[in-house]
Amino acid sequence: MELRISRRILWVGGAAYPLENIARVYTFTLHPRRKDATVRFLKNLGLILSGAFALTILAGLTSLANREAASSILSFVWLGAGAALVWSLVEWIAVLTSPSHYVLAVETSGPSIAVVTSKDHGVLHQLVGQITHAIDNPAVELQGVRVDTVNISPRNYYFGDNVNMYGGSNNVGMGTR
Repeated sequence: MELRISRRILWVGGAAYPLENIARVYTFTLHPRRKDATVRFLKNLGLILSGAFALTILAGLTSLANREAASSILSFVWLGAGAALVWSLVEWIAVLTSPSHYVLAVETSGPSIAVVTSKDHGVLHQLVGQITHAIDNPAVELQGVRVDTVNISPRNYYFGDNVNMYGGSNNVGMGTR
């Protein structure tokens, strides 16, 4: 993917970000949410197994009236539970094996954000300087710099700073994960 600045617009691939709308440009390491994924997997495991055991008890009560129906219910319940467990396990392993990424993020004054990465951390630091220089100097242009894209799910990665505010006045402080 190409990152360039032309006529006061930052181009990240096919996405255009007017330089006057850029609020922050920074680099950071994007870490997978391994702890959250483990907690989510354990919750799913508990829900799936408790649901399967509850339905097994229901099938046992049904067997008093009709053994064939109970057998069908049990097969369906444990087949579904097995499929749900495999799905949860695959999701969990995908997050556990996901690598951390060193990225450059461009935040705008609105909700949009651009995130790119490079194998060379120095290139990303240099790009931060070049983008901020272009924001201050309207004549500056930046020709195509090759960067890589990052396909991430915000559900699986810690993204930026985590800010928690309690109360309504004199709030100062920020925590990072």
